[in-house]
Amino acid sequence: MALKGLDIFKLTPKSNCKECGVPTCMAFSMKVAQGAIDISKCPHLSEDALAKLSEATAPLMKTLSIGAGEAEHKLGGETVLYRHEKKFVSRDLFAVTVNAQNFDEKWAETEKIDYERIGERMYVELLDLEYTGDVAAYAELAAKAKGTGRTLIIDTTDAEAARAALEVVAETKPLLNGANAENTEEFVALAKEFKVVLGVQGEDLDAIYDTIKAIEGKGYKDLVIDLGSASIKSAFENAVRVRRGALKGGDRSLGYPSIVNVAELAPGDLHMQQALASLFTVKYGSIVVLEQMTYAMALPLYGLRQNIYTDPQKPMTVEPGVYAINGADENAVCCTTVDFALTYFVVSGELERSGVPVNLIISDAGGYSVLTAWAAGKLSAGSISKFIADQGIDEKIKNHTLIIPGKVAVLKGELEQKLPDWKIVVAPNEATDLVKFLKDYAAA
Repeated sequence: MALKGLDIFKLTPKSNCKECGVPTCMAFSMKVAQGAIDISKCPHLSEDALAKLSEATAPLMKTLSIGAGEAEHKLGGETVLYRHEKKFVSRDLFAVTVNAQNFDEKWAETEKIDYERIGERMYVELLDLEYTGDVAAYAELAAKAKGTGRTLIIDTTDAEAARAALEVVAETKPLLNGANAENTEEFVALAKEFKVVLGVQGEDLDAIYDTIKAIEGKGYKDLVIDLGSASIKSAFENAVRVRRGALKGGDRSLGYPSIVNVAELAPGDLHMQQALASLFTVKYGSIVVLEQMTYAMALPLYGLRQNIYTDPQKPMTVEPGVYAINGADENAVCCTTVDFALTYFVVSGELERSGVPVNLIISDAGGYSVLTAWAAGKLSAGSISKFIADQGIDEKIKNHTLIIPGKVAVLKGELEQKLPDWKIVVAPNEATDLVKFLKDYAAA
């Protein structure tokens, strides 16, 4: 069970030296207990106290890495059951299952899902390698899949097949998912030899728990819990029981990331798989394996994931500054909008589509949308003119034409007073109208 603030305080030097960045040792202790600061920030803890506190204050769910290089991904490290309590730590990953017979066809379709949304790359991060009974073919499948650059899941309970695949792809740090009560010895030995994360399976959660205990007893704790495919109900129950048992019950033997194969829960039914992928994105799948991924499936799934894995107490924003669109230089017109990430990427996308060089000025508007920022006083003639002055934009950009959002046309008069050397132009209300507006304006 995690220590409370007073328990941590007892082990601190109580000197109130402030070197940790917090005024007092008591305040530091309370922040450590809340997970807001790391215990290592105190430079005066004894080695024994640091070791004890580091273990006691570590997240009840272990943080693991799978994959290597650019394909490395973090799993686990979660500290809360509900997103409104605190930001979820490691976003869930999507995988597509492939086998020796359908690999070429499946990969050709999977590779197409690769696009950007609000500055984040959306693609299928993992390939789940299904074993169909032929060891040589499985090794060949692993070699082909390795060439995709995606993180791999060696999905088999057959130790011979697992070894054949691992010998081909070990350096890519795949997830080995196949340990159970019958093959514990062999799979722990493989995981240790190839230094990979090990997935644990079982007929029910009790069997999985017993196997985890047995594996921990052998000194291996880089584990992922397979939620099973007996039924949708049991998989969902397992997901909730595992997370609750770790975070509320303090049971570190349940404190591991999870994997759920919705392709097995709803074979052949892509609509149900998509629905289940949405469910386990929210509750609590670290890896979700589907039969395939199409654009129709990806767009809502990745949008949901991006919303779930953001800080609920902090708006998604972009860095304030001047962004040159379409090769804009000091002679290009200027356009301004808020720093809310979704607004920025919608507007910048339309600006790019117009082909007209534009300097996009983004000032700090508190992460709000245009109308909300204006209503809250975060987007005003004063804030825009001050940002232009502070950034020296007057001197950097010769073209003093500023296009403002149509929804805050009311700012035009005041901006003309505060920026007398600038020509203020009101854009359309909707971003989708920017393309025609800019083309017409540039041609005038």
